[in-house]
Amino acid sequence: MADTSEILDSITPKQTAKVNSLNAAIWQTADDYLRLIVPAENYGDYIIPFTVLRRLEGRLAATKPGVLELVRQENERGTDPTIVGLKIENMFKLRFWNTSELSLERLATSDDALNEGLKQYLRTFSANILEIWDAFEFEKLVDFLDRNNQLWNMVNHFASIDMSDEALQDQTMGDIFENLMYRSFARKAKDAGEFYTPRDAIRLMTSILFTSDDAELEEDGIIRSVYDPTAGTCGMLIAARDALRAINPGIEVIIAGQELKESSFAMGKSDLLMQGFKDPEVLKYGNSLTNDQYADDTFDYIMANPPYGSSWKSFQKDVKALQEQGDPRFAEGLPAVSDGQMLFLMHIAHKLAPADGPTKGGRAAVVTNGSPLFTGDAESGPDSIRKYLIGAQGGTEVLDAIIALPNDMFYNTGIATYIWILDQNKEPRRRDKIQFIDATDICAPMRKNMGQKRYEFTEDNIREINQLYKNFEENERSIIVTADDLTYRDVPMFKLAHYAVSVTDETVAEAMNHKSAFPKHEAVIRAMQRREYNDLPKALRAEAKEHGVKMGTPLLKHIMKSLAIEDENAPASFDEKGNPVVDASTKVIERVPYLEDVTEHMEREVLPFVPDMQWDESLAKVGTELPLTRLFYKPEETRSLEELDADIAASLERIAALFGEVRSND
Repeated sequence: MADTSEILDSITPKQTAKVNSLNAAIWQTADDYLRLIVPAENYGDYIIPFTVLRRLEGRLAATKPGVLELVRQENERGTDPTIVGLKIENMFKLRFWNTSELSLERLATSDDALNEGLKQYLRTFSANILEIWDAFEFEKLVDFLDRNNQLWNMVNHFASIDMSDEALQDQTMGDIFENLMYRSFARKAKDAGEFYTPRDAIRLMTSILFTSDDAELEEDGIIRSVYDPTAGTCGMLIAARDALRAINPGIEVIIAGQELKESSFAMGKSDLLMQGFKDPEVLKYGNSLTNDQYADDTFDYIMANPPYGSSWKSFQKDVKALQEQGDPRFAEGLPAVSDGQMLFLMHIAHKLAPADGPTKGGRAAVVTNGSPLFTGDAESGPDSIRKYLIGAQGGTEVLDAIIALPNDMFYNTGIATYIWILDQNKEPRRRDKIQFIDATDICAPMRKNMGQKRYEFTEDNIREINQLYKNFEENERSIIVTADDLTYRDVPMFKLAHYAVSVTDETVAEAMNHKSAFPKHEAVIRAMQRREYNDLPKALRAEAKEHGVKMGTPLLKHIMKSLAIEDENAPASFDEKGNPVVDASTKVIERVPYLEDVTEHMEREVLPFVPDMQWDESLAKVGTELPLTRLFYKPEETRSLEELDADIAASLERIAALFGEVRSND
């Protein structure tokens, strides 16, 4: 098994001399040409598109003469451009191409109109690259630079940097681009968190996912797939590939991703190109929940950082339509429309490779905030989703562990965050169990904050958390529970009603307002003056018999209700059948652990404090929660009375001494 340090090293953007030198050369454009016209947080919006363009030029340089000759021949024949593209792809084994004789170097030395020339050059790339330019709004950037007299400077500067395949291997170019993105997002700080997960968090996720997996990862000729339904800039996918290669250099890693935000999609696709992925089309554009581009696929590994607390109202109708059509991802229920995290958890759970497949089941690491742990009432949509994940009440057990992370770990939020580990085929020792890990203080302060990110995971921190997971033992940082431990009953409780009898003109009139009430009943009702409420059933029937009228149960209940007034000094009330009468306005819910007897719980926790409380176990609702904060709570030790007395005495002595000094000065 590869050492954890090897995996961590493989997915950390490198700071080699060559990487640093090229990064400095590329970023020099900010100081030389952008500083006076562009806010610092937007430098990357200009630098990254030009970097991508220059690298694509370098990658296409070797095949460009042949491509241009083919295009010339096909244009003479009048061949449809789509057919020309297919011929280029097949003949030169290219997934992207350019059909223009232009280049940044040629544009920099041309006397022609640079603005229009560069735009025309951009438009001659293949369609899959055009969508990247559109997402970057590259032509708008060109216009802005031109208006501010910096377009030629930018073109000339990037034309002077060699980014060919001969100068830069894929790994080196990937490291350069990762560092450029990191530097760009660091300047954006808080806003960066929308599409850039901190690399230290990703390193922890890959460490947990892979180093604890079986030894098959080290075998020859194996293939593994990795998926991210909220891919952002593809950082997780690339890190997962690199970590798997650290374990087994010969492994074939198939990646797949989908991203909804257009700018993030462009950045992610660019990163794949920079990293040397031959097919950037593995990153799909669109909503993975409502338009799953990998609908028929399952995956060996899934990593994701879905948006926290984001409304899904804009596509609620589509999700409900899929639910009605029997989509298993939404069969258990739907969360509140204000937060779609649990939709992604269910989507991911259903995209894991099956346990009986060739790779023996998929695993996932998903980052969420605290909401999915407890949101929703018992038997609500969110609760049903939790039951499915933890295997409660007939659910499918896929939740393996949850790791509580330190606050202030992400760029755009300081709130508590968690990593959910899902596993379609748990190790035998972990089956029917769930591990909670408290890593809230396993971190190191950053030398310089980035947005709201104040802490980071060092390699030692990651090893410590990974070891807690691998050991699978109970200690102050690790708790192991079952689904039943996380399940509860919400039992409705009511206080007994305490009624006295009130016979007034108003209450008599109300009592007489019944279809079975006749004039002779009024005397029967007025005869109840000074009666106890609990005596009414017997007294009303007896009085009715004397007056020769019937007293059916519906009328009896109506009269009792009409004459009843609350009186805390009255005894507990009972209905006409002798059953206790509860006060509906006093309803409260008592949460009873699922493994605990309800009656025993009430006798211990409720009745000693509210002796007349009533409950009906048949009305209880079964729910679940994942209370990590409560389980790991450590109450502060209270000081003894002796210690407090000693402190008070010492304080009084100091005060007395001060008064003494004042008097002596007088």
